Amino acid sequence: MPSSIRSALTARSRRLVEIRVPELIAFQDEAYARRYAEVVRRVFAAEQRVLPGSALSEAAARYLYKLMAYKDEYEVARLHTDPAFLAELDAQFPQGYSVKYNLAPPLLAKPDPVTGHLQKKQYGEWMTKAFRRLAGLKHLRGSALDVFGKTAERQMERQLIEDYVALLEQILARLSPANHAAAVALASVPDEIRGYGHVKEKSVAAARTLQAERLKAFLAPQQDRQVA
Repeated sequence: MPSSIRSALTARSRRLVEIRVPELIAFQDEAYARRYAEVVRRVFAAEQRVLPGSALSEAAARYLYKLMAYKDEYEVARLHTDPAFLAELDAQFPQGYSVKYNLAPPLLAKPDPVTGHLQKKQYGEWMTKAFRRLAGLKHLRGSALDVFGKTAERQMERQLIEDYVALLEQILARLSPANHAAAVALASVPDEIRGYGHVKEKSVAAARTLQAERLKAFLAPQQDRQVA
């Protein structure tokens, strides 16, 4: 993490960022992680001008990371071939083991004829080699050559990042002592997003409804003062 960003944060906020920056570098690259750290720095600086503390910047640090580290095909491949993860498996099963993967790749899986949801299929150990190759292609993420990124789910995940950064900017533009608590609640909306596929899609819809409600609460104190 750049020293300028590190020095601008409290110890607690700095710890949150220092843990996540290396993970985002592993997820994508240094530029990707730098963007994350810079957004959190701006939130912290604005929060300090309004009210001492770091609740808002800590929420931003947690939930911007959650959105930026989405589990696409490249990330799933990287996590499954991570040396630390494989070492844990070796230690847990010293007599040897076999691995099977239950996956529903968007480009390969067939939809359930009743629900329309993608059906999982079992894949053998050969997927480990495929994962290693796929993990090495993470630099294609979001580019014109990213075949996985063209699915609706991946496009939604990338848009969630941009929408959240825009939301944080909206919060900072109107942040005051009166609406600080509401700002923290608003910035914490991504905590409601979970799951994959249709489960995630449903939780995103619910989160957007909640965001609209919390945004109204965030804006209300300032509206009341203007009327007064």
